[in-house]
Amino acid sequence: MFETLSDKLQAALGDVRKRGSLDEEAVSRAMREIRLALLEADVNFKVVKDFVGRVRERALGQDVLKSLTPGQQVVKIVHEELTALMGSGSSKLAFASRPPTVVLLAGLQGSGKTTAAAKLALLLRKEGKTPALVAADLQRPAAIDQLEQLGKQIQIPVYRQDGGDPVAVVRHGLTRAETEGRDVVIVDTAGRLHVDEALMDELVRVRDVAKPTNVLLVLDAMTGQDAVNVAESFHQTLAIDGVILSKLDGDSRGGAALSVKEVVGRPIAFASVGEKLGDFEAFHPDRMAGRILGMGDVLTLIEKAEQAYDQDEAAKAAEKLQKGSFTLEDFLEQMQQVKKMGPIQNLVGMLPGIPKELKNAEIDEKEIGRIEAIIRSMTPEERREPQIMNGSRRLRVAQGSGTTTNEVNQLLKQFKDMQKMMRMFGGKGGKGRPRVPSFG
Repeated sequence: MFETLSDKLQAALGDVRKRGSLDEEAVSRAMREIRLALLEADVNFKVVKDFVGRVRERALGQDVLKSLTPGQQVVKIVHEELTALMGSGSSKLAFASRPPTVVLLAGLQGSGKTTAAAKLALLLRKEGKTPALVAADLQRPAAIDQLEQLGKQIQIPVYRQDGGDPVAVVRHGLTRAETEGRDVVIVDTAGRLHVDEALMDELVRVRDVAKPTNVLLVLDAMTGQDAVNVAESFHQTLAIDGVILSKLDGDSRGGAALSVKEVVGRPIAFASVGEKLGDFEAFHPDRMAGRILGMGDVLTLIEKAEQAYDQDEAAKAAEKLQKGSFTLEDFLEQMQQVKKMGPIQNLVGMLPGIPKELKNAEIDEKEIGRIEAIIRSMTPEERREPQIMNGSRRLRVAQGSGTTTNEVNQLLKQFKDMQKMMRMFGGKGGKGRPRVPSFG
């Protein structure tokens, strides 16, 4: 995400980083490059002007110019101002003192509301809540069916009611939620143009019945500056509390994310960062600023690992690695854990100091699938003792996994080499040997 903006901002700050001293001309040159990078990223013009003005004023301060590392000080200023631009602290949902908490989702048609509703419900369930979904989108054909299918996937109930009145649907859904003891109700409404007065009036009636604790606007991150205009109109009508950015993984520019908080005055609460239902997370401005400036996002990476990994199993895997008894069965388990953390491409982008070429390189997720297929085509004995894999066994595994014997041979060789290396590090008498982490 934000690849284009990230590359250009890092390039703009590249010269500043290297300099042992700074003068007004060097700062001005960097500010021109930053301004151009932000405008090309479709950030609102007034937002760009104010942002660059604040950075310039702070960068030309005597504390910066006379410091031992003025270049790093400027980068720090840009990071702080980017963080402030997107909302400083992370935004959290407000929860009603008396359940259920009602979350009303609104937005344009095609902005990703229905999927965002399911993703938010799944996230809340992981946090210990008991959410329910209300299918109040009666405008789009098959919208209700789509929400019900998503609800089945994540095992969260969807309340629907036949008829053409979304107000009645919401009233029915709230009654059921109270009866069934659900503590959060997420209302999926129909997409509508912000200039369509009749549909906007309908949305106001839905809001008045739902009495939501949170009104969240779902914005397609790829619409850039237009998203800000949409947000302004919806905010004037509904008084939104926050924003969900959908399709953030597909946006290389970042205009919406960097503009909406400054213009509308409401924070980005959540972001959809992938196609899977679990690819949804709270939006942390400071972490996003770090990603944009190439500093990585280690905190989010750690959180994902903690959610995906069983601590006891991870410790056992690390111990097996050290002893050289790590099997293909263990390797398969570790791969499953890594997949729970989300797309590999996203994980690479969270690592600090990763070169642009590697960060932007296409990572073939199918390769992981091929490795899994090969291992699953082996017998339990073969996974534990791959040395027994003779020619006929390798041919059988290749046929069973839909791969070639060359691919099977390559995997077995790489695994054997890894075991040798682990034995070297974990051999007897190796006092103070380095701790070998589990895969992932």
